[in-house]
This record gives sequence, C-alpha cells and structure tokens, in this order.
Amino acid sequence: MSNKNVDDYVTEGIYGTRRPKEAEREQFLGTLRERIVLVLTKGQVMSDKGLKALGEAMKDNKDAKLLINGSVSSKFLKEEKDLANKYNISYTTITDNENETDIGAVLTYDYAIDKEEIFMKQETETKNEEQANSDSFLSKLKRWFT
Repeated sequence: MSNKNVDDYVTEGIYGTRRPKEAEREQFLGTLRERIVLVLTKGQVMSDKGLKALGEAMKDNKDAKLLINGSVSSKFLKEEKDLANKYNISYTTITDNENETDIGAVLTYDYAIDKEEIFMKQETETKNEEQANSDSFLSKLKRWFT
C-alpha cells in the first residue's frame, strides 16, 4: 500500500500523475534521452548546420519520429520538414511555454535504444581543429622565410 498523504492526492488531482524523469522530458521535447537518435540545438536548426547529420540519421532510422521545438520560427524548419517527408518520417511540433530548452529538434523512437552520443558534434570544434592545423602550417612556412 502506498504512503500517500492528502497533499499528494490534491497535487496529483490538480497537476496529474508525476511521470518519471520529468526534467529530462522537459529538456528533450517530451521524450527521454535513452530513446534519442540525434539532437539538434536551436542554433543548429536555425542555421541549417545539422541538416546533413539529420538526413543521415533519418536514412538509417526510418521508424524514428522527429520532434520539433515550437518556439523556433517555422521559416527555419522548412528543410527539416522536407527531410522528414523525403524519408517518410513523421514529425510533431512541440510547444511548451512553461519550460525553456535549447533543443531545436530531436530524432527519437518510442522505445529505448541507449545511443551513447546523441548530440551533433559542433562545427566550431572542427573549425578550431582545422585552424590549429593551418596555424602550424603557416608558422612552419614563416620559419622557412625568416
């Protein structure tokens, strides 16, 4: 038998039954991390930096569905929706005015897949690595001529 008190019953009656990992669901547009294939931030969605990775993930995960953050303007979501239509992936726009998240789009399943790396690697990290390599080349070139 559960040890609920009157306050628990009143709270449950007003707000509904608490779901496990509610904070995680709020962050990932209503789904759990263990179900996610790929996550794109709002910035990646608005700048279309994640389109290639999203397309590859959709191609490899045809039974997944796409959750789109409703706080992102629809003019930035055309390409993501077109990709979903191309690969016959259903998509849903999630609008949650009570909770703020930096997540722009989530490719997810209805069941756990436990993928370790769900975030797309930031392009700035790649550019910084390339810049470091080119800096070393330029420094070598400068040493030759000095």
